[in-house]
Amino acid sequence: MMDWDRIQEKLQILADAAKYDVSCASSGSKRKNENNGLGNASNGICHTYTEDGRCVSLLKILLTNHCIFDCAYCVSRKSNDIKRAAFTVQEVVDLTINFYRRNYIEGLFLSSGIFKDADFTMERLVRVAKKLRTEHNFNGYIHLKSIPGASDELMQEAGLYADRLSVNLEMPTEEGLKLLAPDKNRQDMIKPMGYLKNQLILHTEEKKLFKKAPMFAPAGQSTQMVIGATPENDHHILFTANHFYKSFNMKRVYYSGYVPISNDKRLPGLNTAVPMVRENRLYQADWLMRFYGFKVNEIVNDSVPHLDLDIDPKLSWAIRNMQLFPVDINKADLQVILRIPGIGVLSAQKIVKARLFSKLNWENLKQIGVAINRARYFITCNSNAFERRDLTGTNIKQFILAESQSKYLKNKPSQLSLF
Repeated sequence: MMDWDRIQEKLQILADAAKYDVSCASSGSKRKNENNGLGNASNGICHTYTEDGRCVSLLKILLTNHCIFDCAYCVSRKSNDIKRAAFTVQEVVDLTINFYRRNYIEGLFLSSGIFKDADFTMERLVRVAKKLRTEHNFNGYIHLKSIPGASDELMQEAGLYADRLSVNLEMPTEEGLKLLAPDKNRQDMIKPMGYLKNQLILHTEEKKLFKKAPMFAPAGQSTQMVIGATPENDHHILFTANHFYKSFNMKRVYYSGYVPISNDKRLPGLNTAVPMVRENRLYQADWLMRFYGFKVNEIVNDSVPHLDLDIDPKLSWAIRNMQLFPVDINKADLQVILRIPGIGVLSAQKIVKARLFSKLNWENLKQIGVAINRARYFITCNSNAFERRDLTGTNIKQFILAESQSKYLKNKPSQLSLF
């Protein structure tokens, strides 16, 4: 019999410790429910909405918050005076199955501190996933946080049972890692990434040849960097992300704003705000690199090392390159349209298709989903309305910021007074 009071206490401790790991969203997994098993990962799992509008969730915990390392930025560091706990393999399996049967979750995100070495810890993570798959026929989403330094054999086995694997880079640069986690080796993080990349390619080729070939981490691999704990600028961060996208076929790179948890002099003070806006801008820039055809040096570079916190990076780029605008929306090719502020990927594709039938005007663009309040400064269409050819980039930024502020104030909820 399980001691549910003790399990609940462990859950509170280890779920709270896991909240600092943001790389738990997923996409691309196609694990189907067969033979009347439990769960289905075909729609992915995360605290967000799927394409069909469902809000999905997962059990996100650490196997343990005991750790042999003393990373200054980590709440689970060995020198931190916190309450420690550890789940057994069977306890995590039972929690996952019980929570799934109660419709609390649709999958598992499992990470861990390091018990005594990488292989000892990784072996337990793999056993959790293996038990769920083989003993309970669980087909829900499983994301395992791989332990740097673990053997190739364990990484291979993990890929057979998990939908996604990830190894945290932790700091954007090797210098930052040496500063805050001198016991850790950057190469211990790089090596499993390279192994996973090669295995993913190999299994993809096997699937082409053999229909029944086993799946291997079908949702790919991801990584995470802590932002704001060390002095790297946004150019360094995005350059690092771009390198790992290209060199290791990363599915996602996650950016986690540093939450002050220590008085360590190497870190920002305890009263320092979490860089939430900067984190958001990095995600937007990351999106531009992955889906809009932007190169890192177009977004940030040596002369513009930081993202503008006031406006999104696409608008910032457009304002710095006004010589490229205005663009005729009825003639420009898709790659040019993707660079126009206020136009997303789906809207750009709709524009290219719609203009085959007639020239588009502002009303057409609005119906397609274009944010006219931004796009109007950078395009022309089958209408003369909104045209302002004498505005500088600075003027445009001021207009857009003022309009955004007035829109916020206009919609600001007011508290009714009874007196």
